[in-house]
Amino acid sequence: LKGLKMRFFGLGAQVMRKLGVDAKLLPPSKILAALESGELDATEFASPDSDLKRGFHKVAKHYYFPGWHQPYTLLTLMINKESWAELSATQKAQVEAACSANLVARLAEEGAQQPDALKELQAKGVRLHRWSPAMLAAFKKGWDEVAAEMSAKDPDFKRAWTSLSTFRERYKIWDDLALVD
Repeated sequence: LKGLKMRFFGLGAQVMRKLGVDAKLLPPSKILAALESGELDATEFASPDSDLKRGFHKVAKHYYFPGWHQPYTLLTLMINKESWAELSATQKAQVEAACSANLVARLAEEGAQQPDALKELQAKGVRLHRWSPAMLAAFKKGWDEVAAEMSAKDPDFKRAWTSLSTFRERYKIWDDLALVD
């Protein structure tokens, strides 16, 4: 990956930089043109169906899985705390119900759309790849370094990362035993 010019964002970009990637943040509307011009060699973006719609396959012929940096995209709704406090209990329940329904629909639709998109991408000459165990280990090592650096300088990050890590450790027994690979 050393020297690869890649569209990447956030903490994942920090990990990629540790691996020698020239990580650049571009808005979605600029990615295809940057790939076509050579400004970018590669991109991460969303999911096969979304990437197909954006036309990345016209230039990028290799697609790597899993998306280690963003295993799933969740849409969020952010409401000002004072505005939220002004809502009635009924209004708050309505917002929460709408968000829950949207999440359930998104989870169901997202997974169902990907197989057809992957087949179409393959038909258009895109080769599908799975990151090797060595690469996944390098991503994890890079992430562990970024998480440690962020935890050292940001107490809120440390609190959130500690909470998530604790949950993941507790969840591991269920993940290892209950789910079929």
